[in-house]
Amino acid sequence: MTIKYEWRGDFDNAALNTLHADGFGHAVAGTDWRERLERHSLGWVCAWDDGALIGFVNVLWDGGVHAFILDTVVAQRFQRSGVGAELIAVALNEARAAKCEWLHVDFEQHLRAFYFDACGFKETTAGLIAL
Repeated sequence: MTIKYEWRGDFDNAALNTLHADGFGHAVAGTDWRERLERHSLGWVCAWDDGALIGFVNVLWDGGVHAFILDTVVAQRFQRSGVGAELIAVALNEARAAKCEWLHVDFEQHLRAFYFDACGFKETTAGLIAL
């Protein structure tokens, strides 16, 4: 298994919607990811196995020094194999290359070990208001 990681990879909306459904365990949606990413993202990372999209992470930003990780997803059959951590590593390197100084992430409690241990994020104080 040779996995290729690609910054701002050229993906198909249907493939990303299928990956999201598989990785997050919900029905396949019809999201126009290409339009969304082009409008709001610094970039994104795609993980490919033999031409199939098996991982993805979105890197949004404020146009300055803050970048934000969203939508980290890995196909179920590749989870817990290091694909997610490598997606984040590529995202971190590209955000740094874009002169960002901070990479933020928020996550559900069950992902704490992934983001803190596997990816190197540090715990901070933050706030959230559900809208």
